Amino acid sequence: MGHKFAELAFTDTVKSIQTTEGTRNAYARMEAGADYNDTLGPNEAHFIAARDSFYMATIGETGWPYVQHRGGPVGFVKILDENKLGFADYRGNRQYVSVGNLSNEDRVSLFFMDYPNKTRLKLLGRARIIDPSEDDLLQKLSPAEGYRARVERGLLITVEAFDWNCPQHITPRYTLTEIKVKDC
Repeated sequence: MGHKFAELAFTDTVKSIQTTEGTRNAYARMEAGADYNDTLGPNEAHFIAARDSFYMATIGETGWPYVQHRGGPVGFVKILDENKLGFADYRGNRQYVSVGNLSNEDRVSLFFMDYPNKTRLKLLGRARIIDPSEDDLLQKLSPAEGYRARVERGLLITVEAFDWNCPQHITPRYTLTEIKVKDC
């Protein structure tokens, strides 16, 4: 099919709207050829490893999407190979909506942002909850020494597709660390 993200995201309805809006021909060319954007390369691995947060969408039993922010120290999302990434799931507000959703539906959408550089990476995948009894894998996903958060479980994501988005309409935002570095 070509661009794997387009294969998964461009439904017949989406394609119809693209036709109406005049963008369908450009996206049809993108979809042609051999499959691509389904394995993480060095650019994606570096980008993800440099993040200290991302957003994750899951699907509930009611059909409603649920978006949750995930954060940790830079590099808390670990690239395990070209098709897998994972992270330790820290104790949060203890609603367990994402974990509950993933118990019934493994599809996820991850959204990684680099606000200062106006760059974003969208990723579609399938998640597996890593139980604390899977100690070896959970150790690989755990944060660096000194990060004070309780790890409740891990999440392992098998990448189905990804897409880099254009920088249009991204408002630059900076962390305190980035502001301090710029002031020097």
